[in-house]
Amino acid sequence: MTTTPMRIVHCVRSPIGGIFRHIRDLATAQTEAGHDVGVICDSSTGSTFDNRLVEELKSTLSLGLERFPMQRQLTFQDLSATHSLYKHVRDLRPDILHGHGAKGGAYARLIGSVLRLRGNRTARVYCPHGGSLHYDPNRFEGRVYHTLERILGRLTDGIVFVSDYEAAAYESKVGRPSAKTRMVYNGLTPSEFKPVEVGPDADDFLYIGMLRDLKGTDLFIEALYNIRLKTGEAPSAHIVGEGPDEEKYRRMVGMLGLDKAVTFHGALPAPEAFHLAKTIVVPSRAEAMPYIVLETVAAQRPLIATRVGGIPEIFGRYADRLIEPGHIGKLTVAMENALIDPGKMTADARELGSCLAETFSVELMSDRITTLYQELKGLKTAETSAAGATAATGGLSRNQSVYARSSNR
Repeated sequence: MTTTPMRIVHCVRSPIGGIFRHIRDLATAQTEAGHDVGVICDSSTGSTFDNRLVEELKSTLSLGLERFPMQRQLTFQDLSATHSLYKHVRDLRPDILHGHGAKGGAYARLIGSVLRLRGNRTARVYCPHGGSLHYDPNRFEGRVYHTLERILGRLTDGIVFVSDYEAAAYESKVGRPSAKTRMVYNGLTPSEFKPVEVGPDADDFLYIGMLRDLKGTDLFIEALYNIRLKTGEAPSAHIVGEGPDEEKYRRMVGMLGLDKAVTFHGALPAPEAFHLAKTIVVPSRAEAMPYIVLETVAAQRPLIATRVGGIPEIFGRYADRLIEPGHIGKLTVAMENALIDPGKMTADARELGSCLAETFSVELMSDRITTLYQELKGLKTAETSAAGATAATGGLSRNQSVYARSSNR
C-alpha cells in the first residue's frame, strides 16, 4: 500500500513485555513502509534482556529512541517529566503522536494538545493495552484513573483497541469514545507460525510472562504444590520472566518445598523458552491481548490459559477450552489433566494453531493502524480509501462493529 510519508512518534512508559513487542513490530513495519518513526520510553525500567531489544530498535529509527524517567504511579515528578518530553517531541515535529498504556497515553495526549495549541496539526492517538482498564471501577483507585481517562478522552483524536474485550471495557468503565476508533489485533511475523517441537525429556510445565500477581504467577506455583499434595511428587516446572514480585515468588517456592521442582530463568525469547517444557501455562487474572498466548498458539504448543481479556478472541470457537481466572482448583485440575493425557494436549494445540495466521499478522496490524493515521491526517487517497474499507470491515470502525464479539472466528 502506497501512503504519504508521516512523522510518527510512539510514547510508552515501560519498554518491556507485550506492550513493547507491539511497539517494536509496529515501528519496524512503519519504518519499512517509508515513514519517519521515533520512540520515547522510561529510562529506569528494563532488564539486560529488555535493554538489548531497546537498543536493537533504536538503530532502525530515523527519529531516534530517547529515554526519560517516568514513574508508574501518578506523582509530582510527572510535571517535570512532561516538560522534558514536550521539548523533545516538539523538536521532532510529529504528524502522529501515539501513546501506549495509561501513562504513555497521558503524556502523548497532553503534549499533543499543547502542540496543537501552538499551531501544529499533530494527531493524538491512544492505545490502552489494558492499563487503567484493569482497575475495578468500584474502588477508589479505579474511579480516579477512569475519571482521568474521561478527561483525556476529550484530547484524543484516535483510539486503537487491541481486542473487542478492551473496547467493551473502555465503554463500560470510561464511556463511549468520541474519537475515531479501530479494533486492531496484535500480530505475529510469518516466521512465528510454525510448530515448535520439544523432546521427551522436556519438563512438565512452563510459566512465561511478567512476574506479578495480575499474571497469576502465584496461582501457577500453588497449583504445582496442590499436585504434589495429591500425588506425592511435584511436576517439574520453569518460570521465565521478570517483574516486581519475583522475590516474593522465590520465597513462595522455598516455603512450599518446591525448590527442586521449579527453576527460575529470568527473561528469555519465547521460542527458546518453549523448548523447556511440554505445556505452557498462562494463569492470568487480567489481560488485553497477550502476545505470549499468540506466540504459544502459533508455535502449536500445548497451552492452559484463562478466560480473560482478549484470550477468548484468540481461541475463537475453541474458547470452551479456557479456564476460569483466579480459580486455583480448576487450574490444578487442568494441569493434572495435561500430565495424564499429553497426547490430547498436543492434538488440541495443533488444531488451534492451524487457524491463527490469517487474523493475527504484523502486516495486517500495521496496515490498519496506518490507515487510521491517514484518516486522522486527511491523507486518504483512492488507494488508502480501499484499505480503509477493509480495515473498517476486518479492523472494525467504531460506526460499524467495534464492540462486536468474535467468538465465532
